[in-house]
Amino acid sequence: MKLYEYMAKGVLASYGVPVPAGRVADSPEAAAGAAGEFGPVAVKAQVLVGGRGKAGGIRLAETPEQAREAAAAILGMNLKGYTVEKVYVEQKLAIERELYLSIAIDAAAKKPLVIASAHGGMNIEDVPEKDIVRQHIPIRWGLMPFHTRELARRLGLTGDLARQFGDMVLKLFTVFRRTDAELVEVNPLAVCRDAAAPGGLRLVAADARLNVDDDALFRHPDLPRTVEASPVERRVRELGLAYVELEGDIAVMANGAGITMATLDVLQHYGGRPMNFLDAGGGAAAEPMAKALEVLVSTGPKVIFVNIFGGITRCDEVARAILAARDAVGIPMPLVVRLVGTNEEEGVRLLADQGIQAFRSMDEAARRAVSLAGGPAATGVGGGGAGGFHAGDAAGGSGAGGRW
Repeated sequence: MKLYEYMAKGVLASYGVPVPAGRVADSPEAAAGAAGEFGPVAVKAQVLVGGRGKAGGIRLAETPEQAREAAAAILGMNLKGYTVEKVYVEQKLAIERELYLSIAIDAAAKKPLVIASAHGGMNIEDVPEKDIVRQHIPIRWGLMPFHTRELARRLGLTGDLARQFGDMVLKLFTVFRRTDAELVEVNPLAVCRDAAAPGGLRLVAADARLNVDDDALFRHPDLPRTVEASPVERRVRELGLAYVELEGDIAVMANGAGITMATLDVLQHYGGRPMNFLDAGGGAAAEPMAKALEVLVSTGPKVIFVNIFGGITRCDEVARAILAARDAVGIPMPLVVRLVGTNEEEGVRLLADQGIQAFRSMDEAARRAVSLAGGPAATGVGGGGAGGFHAGDAAGGSGAGGRW
């Protein structure tokens, strides 16, 4: 689960991490009110993606009127597919320089990993590898002060700034460990002028990201909740199925993450554009599968491609789901079905009795789906005409893409 910036900063602040004063606003007037309290501010779009600054989602304002104008420009903006519904109005910082700091899970090493750089900010992805410092954290001992001193040394930090940095890393690791986080990131970690701070400089988390392991959320009822999903994604997930929206025009339903990804790949191989990832799972029943098909129909694809290799999932259950969806909402667009596996003959018979044949080859079925969507794939691989239900050669072999 990803948290919005203002939520992440609230969590970090509760562990003693310095953050700027700020307030969430959902209207230009509320943003102007916050600016009247804080003085010069940064008005920041609240979306669950990065790259806001380059996309125009962060604007500086010196006066309440400028903050109102900035919020009016940002609210409702589409940033990488997300509509901005809230902004975070945050006190402007006097930044001397920007660092980068994060703690994440290194899946290969099976350990937490601290990543830091003396060059943070908007273009962190362009920082050369030689300027990035990495330090694994031992699972048995955790992060120790000598680790943080070594990190500061490798970044070239000295004196009071090095001590502040070490304290910041320890606090972020506490957040990481206690919230079951997958990622805690501060970018930029701002070095700010502050006459009251030791050495006249202090470190402040100018931005923050916090991603929490979904499977651990039951242990953290105090954490805020977010839902990173479109309305369609939420509808399908409520059925207990895995669904991700894409940007193509061929709707896909398959059973199992591996075969679903392979289906997307083979469609793209033949020039098609998948519209979604829908994994019906290893043993989905007819009713949720039928409802998922109804959702796919509602998205208005050019073609629906159902690709089933029946193991736990029974082909006759898939056939019943297709027929139930047709009876419930109709399927006005072309439908391509590939059906192989458990109770295959019964599934093929149920469809055939209703005038629907099924491909036995994933390769042929994918080419047919792409062709019907107007893609470059070769036509003439069997099946129906330009409308309604389309089928392949029921006796066709496995072909080049064959049996999964």
